[in-house]
Amino acid sequence: MKEIVSPYIVAVVVGWLASQLIKAIIAVLQHKRRGIRANLFISGGMPSSHSATIMAIWTTILVLDGPLSGLFGLASAFALVVLYDAVKVRRSSGEQGVALTALIHEQKSKVPLPRVAMGHTPLEVIAGAVLGVLVGIAVALISLS
Repeated sequence: MKEIVSPYIVAVVVGWLASQLIKAIIAVLQHKRRGIRANLFISGGMPSSHSATIMAIWTTILVLDGPLSGLFGLASAFALVVLYDAVKVRRSSGEQGVALTALIHEQKSKVPLPRVAMGHTPLEVIAGAVLGVLVGIAVALISLS
């Protein structure tokens, strides 16, 4: 069957969209916010869209190109960086943002408050990674049929 769209691009889009939709639904249910659309682009939260997106493309490459391909090696290195960043670097910068906000309030400073994005907990990253693997398997199997 002739493909119209690259399965790699489909994996990226579906991985991101699925995770953002789930995240928006959870945000509405937990915080009683109205409207999925308003919550569609929130950062942080369950599941990690960073993890879902990278693992969707990683899995698609694994299935379609094999574990010995150069592309899979590149995808693996990129996935490790993204997953580490999601749980360590972004989380740490979010915690620093919270501390800075508290200091600004405590000092009654006129410094504008920073935007604080908390990054992800390990559970959010794992959930996103599992979602991404499932999306990648589905995309790869559909493209092979």
